[in-house]
Amino acid sequence: MKVVMGQLNTFVGDVAGNTEKVIQAAQATGTEEVAVLLVFPELTLTGYPPEDLLMRDSLHLQIESALSVLAEKLPRELYVIVGYPRCKDGRLFNAAGVIHNATLIAEYHKQRLPNYQVFDEKRYFSEGDAPCVVDIAGMKVGITICEDIWHREPADAAKRIGAELLVNLNASPFHRGKHKERWHALTLRTTEQKIPMIYVNQVGGQDELVFDGGSFATNADGEPAVVAPDFEEGCFEIMVERTVRGLEVVPGVTAATLSDVAAVWQALVLGVRDYVEKNGFPGVVLGLSGGIDSAVTLAVAVDALGADRVQAVMMPFKYTAEMSVEDAGEQASIMGVEYDVISIESIYEAFMAGLIDQFHGLNADTTEENLQARCRGVLLMSISNKKHRLVLTTGNKSELAVGYSTLYGDMAGGFDALKDCPKLLVYALAAYRNTLGYCIPQRVIDRPPSAELAPDQTDQDNLPPYEELDEIIERYVESDQSVEQIVAAGFAEKDVSRVVRLIDLNEYKRRQAPVGVRITTRGFGRDRRYPISWAWRKR
Repeated sequence: MKVVMGQLNTFVGDVAGNTEKVIQAAQATGTEEVAVLLVFPELTLTGYPPEDLLMRDSLHLQIESALSVLAEKLPRELYVIVGYPRCKDGRLFNAAGVIHNATLIAEYHKQRLPNYQVFDEKRYFSEGDAPCVVDIAGMKVGITICEDIWHREPADAAKRIGAELLVNLNASPFHRGKHKERWHALTLRTTEQKIPMIYVNQVGGQDELVFDGGSFATNADGEPAVVAPDFEEGCFEIMVERTVRGLEVVPGVTAATLSDVAAVWQALVLGVRDYVEKNGFPGVVLGLSGGIDSAVTLAVAVDALGADRVQAVMMPFKYTAEMSVEDAGEQASIMGVEYDVISIESIYEAFMAGLIDQFHGLNADTTEENLQARCRGVLLMSISNKKHRLVLTTGNKSELAVGYSTLYGDMAGGFDALKDCPKLLVYALAAYRNTLGYCIPQRVIDRPPSAELAPDQTDQDNLPPYEELDEIIERYVESDQSVEQIVAAGFAEKDVSRVVRLIDLNEYKRRQAPVGVRITTRGFGRDRRYPISWAWRKR
């Protein structure tokens, strides 16, 4: 039997478009002398995650229509497994259906519903309570969906009713280290059940989530037999044969495993591309400061969209170093993007003149610094408004964590590629991108980072070094460690207390920040939901 892993980039809510993708993939498969099974990702027809679209009756009417279209148009000799939401007896299930010979011959309902990190499926779905095994060309194929494979019971249940092969439909989003987690889970299941397993994952960006594909098949020993590429849409073939030992996956092409930084880079590029494309923007515009964050953001944008769809704007002020202007211009020239220099000095002075009565008798403070950022935000949003280009903000996770960003200034925009990237990772990404082709001036990487809002200012005038800051943030945000636990790990109590206090105080800013690509186990967004007003932060 030939199995085709349909690693699709679906579009949430586009039931007709997703259905057409399934049909095109099936028609391209053609007829074979052997039986052919096509397996597509979790919730293929709606895209993942559909969120509260699931509460609309009109969506479910579209699903029923799509299933009828598939039954009519899919080649009758093929076996096709697709995912979709299914209303039944007043309950909603995360379902997978098997279509063959113009008929829905079997349907499975997901038994384990994730309700952690970015997942909240229990808000919408009921748990299924029965396994599903389908006879395809004399081979007993068990069906599971995503979270099912992380638990033993659904696989056990399928094996008990005769499954010789398990297929698992997935919408498994990327984060650093996710590959190893998947391999570990599948290895456990295969060694427990002693049968081959096929893992088919979605690919593509959906708001802050990026799905990395990487579909694969393992034999009963847990060793990979076929591995599809990461971050690449396509259909990838597997041959399954019956031997004296049972069903076996014939070893085939195994895509190379990406390094950690390379995987993050691909996730950022795909996340930006799909957010721009799926929301219909003709291009993007960003502020290019001559600093590391905007330099990396520009490189991501060009890799995602092409130079002709990217505009960079340098907005100098009297505190802007000449080297910043030079480095921004050099990178823009290397990357071939539209590049403009617009001084904010006259704009700033006009604002200050208008505020002279309000500021009378008051000392200068961060207000004047923030006003510089807000002048730049006004310019970028005006360009966006006029040219319909999405503003890419350039803040990183370290800055967002401690509030070193300006509301309605450098936070003004529609998407933040680096939102979940700690500062040290940003430097690693810059170095990695230059290995693909030099584009980020080395001076940008080497010089101390600065917002250049005041004379001789650096990012770490009031913060611990990034080597310490990033780890404190990771421990507090991603691992939920207390101040006492972090101090016990070797960090100075005054530094930990200050950083933690800043993280807690700045939730109100993060609630107003644009979405951005999630690449850690806990980003600021779907999977970290803290109140803005709360007593604990006053400690």
